[in-house]
Amino acid sequence: MSTQPLFNVAVVGATGAVGVQIRRLLEERNFPIKSLKLLSSARSAGTSVTFKGQPITIEEATPESFRGVEIALFSAGGDVSKALIPHAVEHGAVCIDNTNAYRMDPDTPLVVPEVNIDKISEHKGIIANPNCSTIQMVAALKPLYDRYGISRIIVSTYQAVSGAGASAVTEMLRQSSEVLAGKDANPAILPVSSLPVKHQIAFNVIPQIDKFQDNGFTLEEMKMIRETKKIMGDDALEVTATCVRVPVTYGHSESVYVELKSDFEVEEVKSLLSDAPGVALVDDPAGQQYPLATDAAGKNEVFVGRVRRDLSNARGLNMWIVSDNLLKGAAWNAVQIAEYIAIPKA
Repeated sequence: MSTQPLFNVAVVGATGAVGVQIRRLLEERNFPIKSLKLLSSARSAGTSVTFKGQPITIEEATPESFRGVEIALFSAGGDVSKALIPHAVEHGAVCIDNTNAYRMDPDTPLVVPEVNIDKISEHKGIIANPNCSTIQMVAALKPLYDRYGISRIIVSTYQAVSGAGASAVTEMLRQSSEVLAGKDANPAILPVSSLPVKHQIAFNVIPQIDKFQDNGFTLEEMKMIRETKKIMGDDALEVTATCVRVPVTYGHSESVYVELKSDFEVEEVKSLLSDAPGVALVDDPAGQQYPLATDAAGKNEVFVGRVRRDLSNARGLNMWIVSDNLLKGAAWNAVQIAEYIAIPKA
């Protein structure tokens, strides 16, 4: 009779928005943990949180924190990942990184379990979690890619403020109250960039996420373009993106247009989506039922609706994709990868 092995696990960025969700998922799913280290910045070190009814003291993340750690989940920013992951790997840990630090590294698998879980076996100590917006899009498009082939993707995103951190959510809520009271919004955070120019997010949309690149696209848009090609394993795939911040707390929404390589029937597309792992089809125009950010918040699935043939291209398909950016877009995807690693292989 085989026994499920237990693992020494570390969560880096354990007090951040994604780290909190990772902790919750590890507990709820009864992840096979022998010991758990919760690591964060010096500012949070010394505080205590509860895991499975037991208090755990948050420790400062240092290169020596990873002695004996077998699985480390990182969500503390790209600079922290670059500084600490090499040490964690040297100590023998498999690192699941939720930042942009290693996503395009040719030696690092970029994994969405519903799309390319086989790539996990190619890791050399590091497995990258894709960008939140990329994850939900490729999860929905994978069954169509496999059935029909995809030549082109045009995506416009409507991204929740929580993707910019808890302080951005606080600012949105503050601005909303102040604007309703007839006061100035006084923006200080969005868009997140090194420039001093900031914009109101309450009752507004901001067509910039991350820094602008020399080609006129933002880094967030380039992440979606590059990551989609890597995850699908198709450098010939044509992808373009426009990423927009909207005054929503949780849940990224996307308007996606794809050109398929072969003919399709809309009902067959819907059937493929409804059967796809991790995907929930919500598509009843007559009943005004379609994915909403408020419904997706707190759920692990990727929700798809508004599926319809394009009017100007017989092989063009339009759809609306929504998912919780902190869950499937971050914490849940990482925990899925960790669970795959932990499962005994036959």
